[in-house]
Amino acid sequence: MSDADEPALSAGADTFTDRGAGLEIAVVGAGAVGVTAAYDLACEGVDVTLYDRGGVASGASGRAAGICYDAFADGLDAEIAGDAIERFRALSGDETFSFVECPYVWLAREGDPERADAIRDQVRRMQDNGIVALEMDGDALAERFPALRTDDVAVAGIAGAAGYVDPGEYTASLAAAATGTGVALETETPVDVRSEPARVIRPDGEVHAVDAVLVAAGARTKGLLADAGIPLTVKPYRVQALVATGDLAEPMCYDATGGFYLRPHATGLLAGDGTEDREADPAAYDREADPTFAADLLERVAHRVPGVTDGDHEYGLERAWAGLCTATPDRDPLVGAVRDDLYVATGFQGHGFMRAPAVGQRLAKELVGGSGIDAFDPTRFDGDEAFPVVEGMSLDPN
Repeated sequence: MSDADEPALSAGADTFTDRGAGLEIAVVGAGAVGVTAAYDLACEGVDVTLYDRGGVASGASGRAAGICYDAFADGLDAEIAGDAIERFRALSGDETFSFVECPYVWLAREGDPERADAIRDQVRRMQDNGIVALEMDGDALAERFPALRTDDVAVAGIAGAAGYVDPGEYTASLAAAATGTGVALETETPVDVRSEPARVIRPDGEVHAVDAVLVAAGARTKGLLADAGIPLTVKPYRVQALVATGDLAEPMCYDATGGFYLRPHATGLLAGDGTEDREADPAAYDREADPTFAADLLERVAHRVPGVTDGDHEYGLERAWAGLCTATPDRDPLVGAVRDDLYVATGFQGHGFMRAPAVGQRLAKELVGGSGIDAFDPTRFDGDEAFPVVEGMSLDPN
């Protein structure tokens, strides 16, 4: 990446100071959150080394859907998501990555009164928090989005502050910007972490002593912290998605009753569901989609957007895959310090990529002495709580 690209990638960092001068911090995990935090730490004047056991975006970020929206009823969630969208816009460009503006629709079908009521309540709460959100019935939805089938829709919410990004492109762009700002990137380097004092242990046994370590290693974060003697209340779980040919311009859509989401993609559409409600092993989970996954999901997608393939429902599957998300008991992430010199970012319930620009920036500020996100304090759990895995993209009536 050339120096000429740097001004666009400095958006959001120009309010930083050199508060980090003299600090040395290791970031473990070159996914979207980790590379953003590393970049923003470097903009603070911190000496940063970014480690990953694979390559940039080789984990959950490279398998994410790239859907971004601020459609959250909770005020803090909406604030963080809104900040992230603004930063996606500011950092995107011809030489970096594309942020494609696209409305986000979430809907419930006739005969599903619980989810329909939840959507109505969500929209009201969003409006109370200043989020631009509208409620529509099936007829109004059909007029606004003719690509959608709406004759079975009871109610829908629409958020205008939304769009989609290629997660790999974003993460690679921020990694390049980070190295251009002085970050040392060590990929293909699985490390162990320790605290008090903070240090990273490289594969050859060499110890890298630092002032603090941030572990943003997705589903592997729990294991890395366990090796350091710190239990985390988080569970990795498996999800599946696919890309198929078609011709969908808008909207992005979550069919809450049908249990799937979709968005436009460069070659057609991207869709996903297939959440497994049990804990997965990050080292041994099946990265291939289940044999029946694509056919089942595409049948449901064809019901919602039949016009995409002129009604023949032959979508031309390009690829399907499985990835990992991470769950917590209250469905809020674990972000911040677990000890004075050890920080984590995990448990995003599938919403980590869409929050990465804002969460990474907030973590960088916290690491150089700013305040953290109190509601996401990772020490709010003891580490031994039992809880079920709940799909991240679902309606929360609370």
